[in-house]
Amino acid sequence: MIYSESHPGENQTISDVFILVGFSNLDKLQIVLFLVLLVTYLVALMGNLLVILLIKLNPSLHTPMYFFLVNLSFLEICYTTSVVPQLLIHLLVEQKTITIVGCAAQMYVITIMGLTECCLLAVMAYDRYVAICHPLSYKTIMSGRACAHLVGASWIIGISVEVAQITWIFSLPFCGSNRIHHYFCDILPVLRMACMDTSKNEIMVFTVSVLLIIGPFLLIILSYICIISTIFMLPSVEGRNKAFSTCSSHLMVVTLFYGMALITYLGLKSSFTLESDQMLSLMNTIVGPVLNPIIYTLRNKDVKGAFRKTVEKSIFSHNQRKQGMKDRVN
Repeated sequence: MIYSESHPGENQTISDVFILVGFSNLDKLQIVLFLVLLVTYLVALMGNLLVILLIKLNPSLHTPMYFFLVNLSFLEICYTTSVVPQLLIHLLVEQKTITIVGCAAQMYVITIMGLTECCLLAVMAYDRYVAICHPLSYKTIMSGRACAHLVGASWIIGISVEVAQITWIFSLPFCGSNRIHHYFCDILPVLRMACMDTSKNEIMVFTVSVLLIIGPFLLIILSYICIISTIFMLPSVEGRNKAFSTCSSHLMVVTLFYGMALITYLGLKSSFTLESDQMLSLMNTIVGPVLNPIIYTLRNKDVKGAFRKTVEKSIFSHNQRKQGMKDRVN
């Protein structure tokens, strides 16, 4: 692959780096943006790690729904970590560069995590469908092996599709300016730097995105149509409320994920400035990882109960150790 920093008509010079323009125009706000992003990233990191630890430490949460939630939190950690730490560094330095290999690696992680999350949200919707529409067969259908296969399939789809797509993108010849007008290596900004007409390639990328992102979304919609139909047939109000509560957290996460994605990538981007496009992408990068753990903890009695038990157990163990040390001293 040949990458050039030269302008048309000049001799091309080979370069092994891209320049991420990012938020370079916000000179006076970069420190403020750095502090906001740092706090937000730490909240997202700690929130998702807390969810994983709570589920791992509490046997009462070792169920299919929470097994999927562990994978979702892991995806969120990987996704936001692939973008935010680099952005934080670039907000403090003048040379906002990234190597070609680093750019490709970042794009691999971002796209794989994004597509895998789409598939995983569809799997979680299927889990809720089985739990509400086929409760007597739930343990049989959603066995440990079945859950592992469903999660494995989500990862296989995400990895195989995006590895093929990103490898193909980075096999193209790049020339001209090596400046990427974004704060991370997104597909379209990089693809448009190729030394060839990429309109057909962009159509292919869009088609793959529609099929593999809208496809899981349609499965989610179908699952919830069946779920809502079943809930309305339940005889008691208490039963309907309980069924709705088991789905509400997942439904909020799905709405947040697809809502942000639609606003960011399909929301009449021609009417936005470059800066507003980047701000929308940034919101898409950090909002989900921050809010998803909050949604699943504040709206879930099981998780809140597990958190309370874990804290009480930690305090009890700490007090026991202190008492043991006092007894040894005496």
